[in-house]
Formats: sequence, structure tokens, C-alpha cells
Amino acid sequence: MTTQAGIEVDGLRKRFGATQALDGMSFTVRPGRVTGFVGPNGAGKSTTMRVVLGLDAPDAGRALVGGRPYRALAEPLCRLGSLLDAGALQPSRSARNHLLWLAHTQGLPAPRVDQVLVRVGLAEVARRRAGGFSLGMRQRLGIAAALLGDPPALMLDEPFNGLDPEGIRWIRALLASLAADGRAVLVSTHLMSELEGVADHLVVVGRGRVVADTGVRELLAGVAGGRVTLRTAAPLAAVEVLAPAGATVQPTGPETLTVTGLPGEAIVARLMEAGVPFAELAAHRANLEEAYLELTRDAVQYRGSVEQEVER
Repeated sequence: MTTQAGIEVDGLRKRFGATQALDGMSFTVRPGRVTGFVGPNGAGKSTTMRVVLGLDAPDAGRALVGGRPYRALAEPLCRLGSLLDAGALQPSRSARNHLLWLAHTQGLPAPRVDQVLVRVGLAEVARRRAGGFSLGMRQRLGIAAALLGDPPALMLDEPFNGLDPEGIRWIRALLASLAADGRAVLVSTHLMSELEGVADHLVVVGRGRVVADTGVRELLAGVAGGRVTLRTAAPLAAVEVLAPAGATVQPTGPETLTVTGLPGEAIVARLMEAGVPFAELAAHRANLEEAYLELTRDAVQYRGSVEQEVER
């Protein structure tokens, strides 16, 4: 379904030689929320975003911004702000002149440049040459360019890359405020920890197709799967009591067990009846990294070995 200010990706297919980069990619980025676009390297994230921006033509399918192809938009920066490559700038220009040039192409007033420089924290270095910026500063400049046209939709590729802890905290707050303003925000990353606490929705991709398109709460609840974390000084005794009752028990630490297949109340009752001591019993809380790894287990293309080399 097309949304007025959102991004719609519908059945995209794209092949580069023998590589099927996109294999029916479909999802919608809706206004008012941050959508995480996640997947391993080679999953098709960058190709999808290039198709949305009209930089690559799909073999099949379509990508729309506010119901129209990006190339058909009269003032594209005022409809979709994007960051694909923080290094895509003229290094001899100052940060301010770089943004002034972009503003001129869209008929935007010069005061808007100064507004976004303040918002991304670059006002004090606005007249420095962008070529001397650190990666984190170039990221901030790229985000300033994305915000320049005050667009209702934004698409940011790896915006956390190169940022220090303060910068990561800043961009999380920025993303949340953009969504709170009613904007559609798509954030691509391969590190789920960066989206913890900021993404409302996730589109997880692998090998050119969507693996999961779901809300964060629903995803974490599904991954948790009714698991219970049990802390006990007698783990072997706990296993002997719970396994015959139909529970599956796995050790996750010296005195920590993960129990599935038996409700918490039944676990407590059986442990107390058998006199097995325990210090804590709590529903397992999955995190985004755990959910991501489970969903993309079969979609990783480049898997290294963790075995140590034998010294010769």
C-alpha cells in the first residue's frame, strides 16, 4: 500500500552478471516510525536504496517515494533526504558551501543551510574544508544534506559509522525526533545493537529478499519463545527435576540455565517440591542482536572460520 510520505518497495529484482542482488524485495516504510533495514553484507540493502533513488534501474518491480518514482519528483530533496556515502562531497569546499550548492539546486534559501548545520552540530566548523573532516564529521555533514529540504521521508545508510559514543547517542535522539515529527525514516545497518531502543519496525533481509517484516516488540517476543532463565547453585539437580517433566534445559553459565517447554509456575513448583535451591527465575529477554542472528543464520554469504591456525 502506498503511503503519502512513505517509501514503497514492490517486487524489486536486480541481477549483476551471475549475482542476483535483489530477488523480489518488497516492503513499505511508513510515516511516524523508524524502520531498521538490516541484513548481512551482500543482502541487497545498498542496491535497494540505489534503486529507490533512481541510481540503478531494477530488472523488475518498482520503488516509489510518496507514491511516485524518485526521478519523477520535481524537488527530490524536499521529498526524500538520503545518505548513501558520506564521502560523496567536493573536499575543497567548506561544509557550508557544500550545503549551499545543494540548496541552490533545489531552490532552498541560504538560512536553511545554517539551520541544519546547527542541528547536526557542525556550526562551529562550517567554514572548514570538508576534505579535512573525520569520518564522523562527514557523517554529520551527510545527515545535514539529507535534512536540508525538510523532507517527510529519510533514508540513511550506515549513519552510525564513524561516530563516537556521544555521536551515536545524538543520532539515536535525532532519529526518534524525526519519527515523532511524523516522518518516514529508513535506517540501514548490519549491526543490530545500533538500532536498540530506537527502531520501531524492522525489515530484515538476506540474499536479496525480505526475511522478516515486523515490529520490534513482536520480533523479540517471538525469539524469546517462552524461554525462562533460571539461576541456581544446583544446576545438575535442577536438570534432573525439570527434564522428566518435559522441559528442555540448557546451561548458559556456571549457575544459569535456560528452560523451555514448562511454564514458570510449574518450574517453581517442581524445584520447591524437590528442595532444589534457586536464586532467580525470569522470562528470557531477547535482544535485537540475538533476533537478527537467528533470522539471518542461513543468509550469511561470507562466513569466516573461528578455528585457530596451527603454528608451524
